[in-house]
Amino acid sequence: MRVQVLPNPKALGAEAARQAAERLKAAIQARGAANLILATGASQFEVLAHLIQEPGVDWAKVTAFNLDDYPNMDDQHPASFLRYLRERFVSHVPLKTTHFVQGDAPNARAECRRLGELLARHPVDVALIGIGENGHLAFNDPPADLNTEEAFLIVKLNTACRRQQFGEGWFKTLKDVPATGITMSIRQILKSACLIVSVPDQRKAVAVRNAVEGKLTNRCPSSILRLHPDCRLFLDRNSASLLSLKWVKKVQGD
Repeated sequence: MRVQVLPNPKALGAEAARQAAERLKAAIQARGAANLILATGASQFEVLAHLIQEPGVDWAKVTAFNLDDYPNMDDQHPASFLRYLRERFVSHVPLKTTHFVQGDAPNARAECRRLGELLARHPVDVALIGIGENGHLAFNDPPADLNTEEAFLIVKLNTACRRQQFGEGWFKTLKDVPATGITMSIRQILKSACLIVSVPDQRKAVAVRNAVEGKLTNRCPSSILRLHPDCRLFLDRNSASLLSLKWVKKVQGD
């Protein structure tokens, strides 16, 4: 895992976007196409805002997937991940195609199978992801299944995850936050060639410390990122505030 600490969320987003764009351009140059996973949530605001401005990416050769969404949610709902991506990314770049989770699909299990079959034909070059306040990856809350080879799962969202969604302002009340989600599995995320992990904000500091320096455990799903050969973790000073000095020194001297 390569850790980089930037001064603030804007600088974090700019550097994460720059490195993501470089990997996309390299994939397009190598084989004429690239596959990208997009995340949502507050951690991705600056990343996506900068990525759509990155020069030289031939977006017409990029196929995009996303990590997760809520079942039985209309794509006009303020918390819909489809709406989020449409407003912040898809409407700004001419992607080749998108294969996003259809939260309002009539059969969630069939939707998981559909997406899994598509991913099998589109090896992922770059995955933009974040880490939740409870250490989750996508909607894989602790204790997460670190072993399943299923590409997409229907999962129960724990209270900490639901509180985060409410706290970020996506829902009017905690009761409004759905109890389940459709999510890309951890094993599927780890199959991506490059992971661009963006984690700003003080409220993520404990999760960051556990992911980087704690035990590798399904009670902190993001700890498994340490096993990936090209995982790049982007932090700001607040989210990195609980890391030990050895990590800070390594970052500053990188």
